[in-house]
Amino acid sequence: MDLVPALDEPLKKVLGPPTAKVMAEHLGLHTVGDLLHHYPRRYEERGQLTHLADLPMDEHVTVVAQVADARLLTFASSKAPRGKGQRLEVTITDGSGRLQLVFFGNGVHKPHKDLLPGTRAMFSGKVSVFNHRLQLAHPAYEPLRGDGADDPAAAESVDSWAGALIPIYPATAKLESWKIAKAVQTVLPSAQEAVDPLPEALREGRGLVSLPEALLKIHRPHTKADIGDARARLKWDEAFVLQVALARRRHADAQLPAAARRPRPDGLLTAFDAKLPFTLTEGQRKVSKEIFDDLATEHPMHRLLQGEVGSGKTMVALRAMLATVDAGGQAVMLAPTEVLAQQHHRSVTEMMGELAEGGTLGAAEHSTKVVLLTGSMGAAGRRQALLDLVTGEAGIVIGTHALIEDKVQFHDLGLVVVDEQHRFGVEQRDALRGKGKQPPHLLVMTATPIPRTVAMTVFGDLETSVLDQLPAGRSPIASHVVPAADKPHFLARAWERVREEVENGHQAYVVCPRIGDEEDDPKKGRKKSPEDEAEKRPPLAVLDVAQQLAKGPLQGLRVEVLHGRMPPDDKDAVMRRFTAGEADVLVATTVIEVGVNVPNATAMVIMDADRFGVSQLHQLRGRVGRGSAAGLCLLVSEMPEASPARRRLDAVASTLDGFELSRIDLEQRREGDVLGQAQSGVRSSLRMLAVIEDEEIIAEAREEAAEVVAADPELTGLPGLRTALEALLDEEREQYLDKG
Repeated sequence: MDLVPALDEPLKKVLGPPTAKVMAEHLGLHTVGDLLHHYPRRYEERGQLTHLADLPMDEHVTVVAQVADARLLTFASSKAPRGKGQRLEVTITDGSGRLQLVFFGNGVHKPHKDLLPGTRAMFSGKVSVFNHRLQLAHPAYEPLRGDGADDPAAAESVDSWAGALIPIYPATAKLESWKIAKAVQTVLPSAQEAVDPLPEALREGRGLVSLPEALLKIHRPHTKADIGDARARLKWDEAFVLQVALARRRHADAQLPAAARRPRPDGLLTAFDAKLPFTLTEGQRKVSKEIFDDLATEHPMHRLLQGEVGSGKTMVALRAMLATVDAGGQAVMLAPTEVLAQQHHRSVTEMMGELAEGGTLGAAEHSTKVVLLTGSMGAAGRRQALLDLVTGEAGIVIGTHALIEDKVQFHDLGLVVVDEQHRFGVEQRDALRGKGKQPPHLLVMTATPIPRTVAMTVFGDLETSVLDQLPAGRSPIASHVVPAADKPHFLARAWERVREEVENGHQAYVVCPRIGDEEDDPKKGRKKSPEDEAEKRPPLAVLDVAQQLAKGPLQGLRVEVLHGRMPPDDKDAVMRRFTAGEADVLVATTVIEVGVNVPNATAMVIMDADRFGVSQLHQLRGRVGRGSAAGLCLLVSEMPEASPARRRLDAVASTLDGFELSRIDLEQRREGDVLGQAQSGVRSSLRMLAVIEDEEIIAEAREEAAEVVAADPELTGLPGLRTALEALLDEEREQYLDKG
């Protein structure tokens, strides 16, 4: 009897080096265990055909279909001997729709022999359009030999890996689904070696099948009920192991000591609140209480503050910083860009007024010093800032990555506020936290609305507070899609609207995907067909668009540009002029996406809006309507009406609810990457769990995980769970979990 390969056995020993190499390079599969956890994407029923009308464009697909007809065409060709080239056109059908397959040159002979009318086969290739018809060029194929009716023995020998339900695997052009199925068939006996990570009581209590049985049923189901049993079990594995990892982090953090930071009665916070020209919203008061309760404990706070663009997160964070200063500590706000750090510094000093003038003559009694620290500061300013930090003269510090350098020392770091968390890596955040005498409290802010389930999976080691009310006086934003290709006069009208806003004393943003001074354009030097030119023109660029607008539709208006490659002083000067109303139109890249606050800006035109993600468009739109006048956001796109890109834009135009949009975004991108890099680690471990659909499982797994970790933090009684955790927490995912 053959020995069953162990789960950690390298695939090259079991399948041979060539197949193993493709699996490693293209699918990230290295061991027998990896392959067993490479689950089918869907299943075809042996007697049924794939619905061809629903195939996605430009994606690699596998379909089961029947050959309707095949024609071998001969045409004049300079490359073929005697000037004759050959092309085989095969039409396949599902009974309603049709799809064309084309084979050229020497590749026509075998399919011409195999693909006779009436043949059923699996076809694998990339869907494209030629002459307005869907086609697969040079697809790989695998004939399905009858259904065993003609010659059962022959059917069994060829398709032994496929039962009544044919698994269709995530595949690549180098390795088709049926070849993966055959490889899985080889390693399937190893499933019996799989150690179960779920505690037995949990598994039995929820009526879940064992892990070996789940693996067998997912790869070789006999019925649809088998698939259901397997999926239910494997989803629980993923949700539970991930939630245990997060629960252990929360547990470990709760053991750390921290200084309790309680605001002094009649101190800086009281003085600040007394001079506020408005009352805090109900939401701001509630969230502030949650934060102050955390700051008053002797364990470090770990809290995520989610809030719609303009919901007043900065105000809540500033009050937490002032409470920390009251309690004798220093507070730091880490911003992802210099533009944003400068903006926060300006708005904090403006909100605090004379309370931000600590250390100067005539400063208010309860005042502190607010210091800015960025990489581009001059040597003298930088020296002074570092001195203010180490002596404790500066109670509040706002800065960029420059805060993380070794030279930066604090007198007593009490609170770290991280703005737009997903833009920072782990090392950066931990380096800053390491500058406290003991672990400081941590408040993470994001304006990207995150559905509850994503917050539980991506930021599961943080307590979550949500600000979902807009402060009084904020205006609604009207959003419209401008179909520039179908209706060019709509674009002309967009520029008229910008003019009207400026004539009414307001300002406008125009956002473009690219800067326009790129020397190393990857598309240069490549010959393009006319269709290519039309379809794949480079995205519109700030420098070009600004020039065209200033000479054309916006002639006479004060047009300025802002982008990431400008020297920091120039960027700051442009932002100051725009904020002061000395420029009418700012043509910019997404550097304005986060935190830029100009209440007089009422209009925004986003060029090539289809090149941005849903969350990004929502963030950008939040830059207008920040004052008392209504905001207008125009999404310009050349994409055709029925395209997925246009559907995305229509969704953005139809609602201002960021949480609703983040759900749409997640569903459309098939769980893609909700928070920039925040999910990069979790993606590799979530193969079965769908973050939106499986909300209930995730919530229940979180509760179960918390109980298990509270009872046995080291998991000494659960060796299978420990093994699964070690597999989840390889280096990349360890970093992802550390993003919290």
